[in-house]
Amino acid sequence: MDILVRNAEATDWATIAEFNRALAAETEDKDLDWDTLCAGVRRLLEDVGKGRYFIAEVDGRIVGTTMITYEWSDWRDGWIWWIQSVYVHPDFRGCGVFSRLYRHIEALAATDDVRAVRLYVLKSNERARATYLKLGMHESGYTVLEAGAGD
Repeated sequence: MDILVRNAEATDWATIAEFNRALAAETEDKDLDWDTLCAGVRRLLEDVGKGRYFIAEVDGRIVGTTMITYEWSDWRDGWIWWIQSVYVHPDFRGCGVFSRLYRHIEALAATDDVRAVRLYVLKSNERARATYLKLGMHESGYTVLEAGAGD
């Protein structure tokens, strides 16, 4: 199967939003507000300073998406990229779609001032954890804590 990875375009917003909605429902049993989700996706697509979406396609069909956001590390004097919103259409899971997306991001990071590529995953999502570990990622020793306005 030939998997093409590309930068997302503004016209991809609806598919990205649908995939994000499916991700939230599948992994966290959350029903995201559609209007808020669409606004958030569009806003990121309009401002690469916020992050970037990547698309995986098979025969012109979008089958996977992910996004990176940026964190500056003074300790490392460089960027940390955070992989977020990972979703692969159920019909294409286990076919190497996320591996291609990840390797694409990894290659871009190697040509930029990126010190680390990170992501967070629900402890209960064993399949995703196994995929990330198989790709060479490792437990960082950090635990993510959160405060804020909720979901």
